[in-house]
Amino acid sequence: MWKKIQERALPLLIAISALSVSASAAFYSVSGLSKLFAGASLEVIIMASSLEVAKLVIASLLYQYRKTIPSVLKYYLTTAAVVLVLITSMGIYGFLSAAYQETASKAGNIEAQVELLETKRDNFEEQLAGYTQEKESLNQSISDLRAGLAGNKIQYKDRETGQIITTTSSSNRKTFERQLDQALERQDVLNERIDGINESIFNLETEIVEISTNDELAGELGPLKYLSGLTGVPMDKIINILLLIIIFVFDPLAIALVIAANYAFEQLKEKTRENIYGEKELVEDDGMWTEEEIEDFNEQFNADDLIPDEEEDWEVVDEEEFRDLNRDGIINEEESNILKVLEETSRQYKVLYKDGSIRWVDKPDEQNRKVY
Repeated sequence: MWKKIQERALPLLIAISALSVSASAAFYSVSGLSKLFAGASLEVIIMASSLEVAKLVIASLLYQYRKTIPSVLKYYLTTAAVVLVLITSMGIYGFLSAAYQETASKAGNIEAQVELLETKRDNFEEQLAGYTQEKESLNQSISDLRAGLAGNKIQYKDRETGQIITTTSSSNRKTFERQLDQALERQDVLNERIDGINESIFNLETEIVEISTNDELAGELGPLKYLSGLTGVPMDKIINILLLIIIFVFDPLAIALVIAANYAFEQLKEKTRENIYGEKELVEDDGMWTEEEIEDFNEQFNADDLIPDEEEDWEVVDEEEFRDLNRDGIINEEESNILKVLEETSRQYKVLYKDGSIRWVDKPDEQNRKVY
């Protein structure tokens, strides 16, 4: 029981992997194709889904009936499978590129917002520079008015006594005081405006930082920005290369896993052969080759080419004579395992055994004729 579970574990794992990769490839492909043809998305989904199923069926069919399927049908189905792989890859490319474009558009919107906020900030900084310059000039005027108010003195000579009298000019004092009051009021207005502009600039800087450090976009585009900065290649070109790598691996891998699953399950089937009564019987794994394995061997190594042409002189012998290489009239254990004599020299036979091995067998000294 446990041995059977172990034998079936790997084929099941291969089948599950094949189905998961195929299903995900089909999902991405159908979604991508529906976005490429958004005007008829439902129809495209139905069509693409049926083609995805047909592609997997074609891959299994070509493997299962590779020896018996007609050549024309085989070539057509192979071509159809390749075209379907290309269609699936196109759908996957459309799906992934649409996802990237969505993220890239968000990044573009953020860049536009940041640019707008920076423009507002620059305008406020220009106003701040003007108000700051005016405030410096006003501060100088206030200092001059205060100095003029402090030095507001006049001298005149008393007619009666003849003395020089020093006093202040009331008209000048009133003028200085009026101008100083106006300057101080303007100074208060400038201070309020400067404080308001500074607060606006601070708020804009904070908003720019918050938008620029968006955690979601930083996680999505961070690696691409890093690769772009590292290689000096634009981010759009990098994502295009990555998408091409993905699509050239994704669907071909799904097809390869489907074929591998068919092969793995085929190995689990019990081997049978027909007995002399035409009935199917199980073939125990005794190390001997089955007829199918022998045919595969002949096809691979062209063993049939070793059979002489009709023009050559050759002789057909019965099975007993064919196996009795030493011509002693007895079929020993080694000779009973002989499947075919592949080649003959003046001293040896080149013999193919049932276990697939090929060995040279010495001829008896008195025997020197060709046997096939």
